Amino acid sequence: MKYILVTGGVISGIGKGIIASSIGTILKSCGLRVTAIKIDPYINIDAGTFSPYEHGEVFVLNDGGEVDLDLGNYERFLDINLYKDNNITTGKIYQHVINKERHGDYLGKTVQVVPHITDAVQEWVMNQAKVPVDDDKKEPQICVIELGGTIGDIEGMPFIEAFRQFQFKAKRENFCNIHVSLVPQPNATGEQKTKPTQNSVRALRGLGLSPDLIVCRSAKPIEMAVKEKISMFCHVEPEQVIFIHDVSSTYRVPILLEEQGIIKYFKQRLNLPIDDQPSDLLMKWKKMACRYERLLKVCSIALVGKYTKLSDCYASVFKALEHSALAINYKLDLMYIDSTELERSTEAENSVKYHQAWHKLCKADGILVPGGFGIRGTEGKLQAISWARTKKKPFLGVCLGMQLAVVEFARNCLNWEDANSTEFDSDTKNPVVIDMPEHNPGDMGGTMRLGKRRTVFKTENSVLRKLYGDETFVEERHRHRYEVNPELTHCFEEKGLKFVGHDTEGNRMEIIELENHPYFVGVQFHPEFSSRPMKPSPPYLGLLLAATGTLNAYLQRGCKLSP
Repeated sequence: MKYILVTGGVISGIGKGIIASSIGTILKSCGLRVTAIKIDPYINIDAGTFSPYEHGEVFVLNDGGEVDLDLGNYERFLDINLYKDNNITTGKIYQHVINKERHGDYLGKTVQVVPHITDAVQEWVMNQAKVPVDDDKKEPQICVIELGGTIGDIEGMPFIEAFRQFQFKAKRENFCNIHVSLVPQPNATGEQKTKPTQNSVRALRGLGLSPDLIVCRSAKPIEMAVKEKISMFCHVEPEQVIFIHDVSSTYRVPILLEEQGIIKYFKQRLNLPIDDQPSDLLMKWKKMACRYERLLKVCSIALVGKYTKLSDCYASVFKALEHSALAINYKLDLMYIDSTELERSTEAENSVKYHQAWHKLCKADGILVPGGFGIRGTEGKLQAISWARTKKKPFLGVCLGMQLAVVEFARNCLNWEDANSTEFDSDTKNPVVIDMPEHNPGDMGGTMRLGKRRTVFKTENSVLRKLYGDETFVEERHRHRYEVNPELTHCFEEKGLKFVGHDTEGNRMEIIELENHPYFVGVQFHPEFSSRPMKPSPPYLGLLLAATGTLNAYLQRGCKLSP
């Protein structure tokens, strides 16, 4: 097993996840089996209870793990399926060690950060690196490990010490450290500054790790003189300094790395049994990146949510839409609309914001209402859904978006004026969305219906079934505490809102479709988590096709994309 540790310096959010994913993609293109581990030094057990404004969206895995969004990057780039243990947190490690101490496994010894915590980290990494993540179920050959945060953070110190020890346990030919740093360019001088990188590498060396590659992030391409300066002051060869400037799309990053000789370097440094040239997989990435940059036709989608100030809050939704737009040769124009700004209360408080939000919604080619929790902004989402339904605008509701589509239909088509979800009004006379029996109202973490579940189509006359290739069932990932009330579904079906998919027992409503509408679909699951750059998610693809007016032609071709 070969291990590649990716660390970061100067600032957080520098792009370590994309760099780690891109390195994995390049090595996979060389015919190697690659897995990935993300280490988050926070004390939370997992990402499940975070606000999206803390670390971005919560990504859900097949096994129900609620993890950091970087694992979503790994899955999309490498086309693999990871597990919850591929996300290590300080909370998980300490819980593991404390449980062993309570069990008496340390035979009365004083339990300390060194060696017990650091040993637990190394043991976890070695065990998880062997777990198959590809469809062929073969053991991986390379494990890319991303250490979250920045060098010098106090909470990351036990992990740095663990890998300082681990580099000797694994041996030099099996362990490689890549350090991602920032090269800022102040507007006042316009000069690219290397001092932050020098200080970051010095701090890393002081902790016992020497970088084999230094990946420098910058806004603009870095000059050769800067490369030579970093090489000289950071004690590495010039070819060990890699530049990644801001690019039009993340698809371009693996290509930039490959162009700077990273395959040849890894072959020599880790004694890898590969050719110097990548396979067809990286050629496909090159073609995809070039195609993305040449797109001329634009499709605009309005994303109506409550976490719109930070795009990472809907990272997988954005990627799923982007994958689908690219598949049909359209450039995606994603307009984020804060759902509270569509509400009447905003009109009274700030009429400009209100009218700007409605202007965005009205000019969009399609409307998407993603998942979420809590009552804030729900009335605005209901307004957007009502607009999509009455004006026959293509609409996709995901998780809460589907539940609110049911609430909106109940209020405006069934005339149940107080119809609501028990999440927002526990005393409603028409609870069209209710708590699930297994929902634990006490603990918040890990108490939802999570992970990959089967959804069975109960009719052949379904748009989504056709988009999924006329399969009798699909398996997608879930994350919810509430569900559509199964006792009231017949009332909706009589009025044209069809529940075309349900769980294997037939009790849980999973997919809705509205009759006599170009595309009005709601799904209880999160299809965005399984979308891939070369395999777009069918519900999102359907929304883009309907928004561009090409859905019927696509269905008539037998769900084949035009060349």
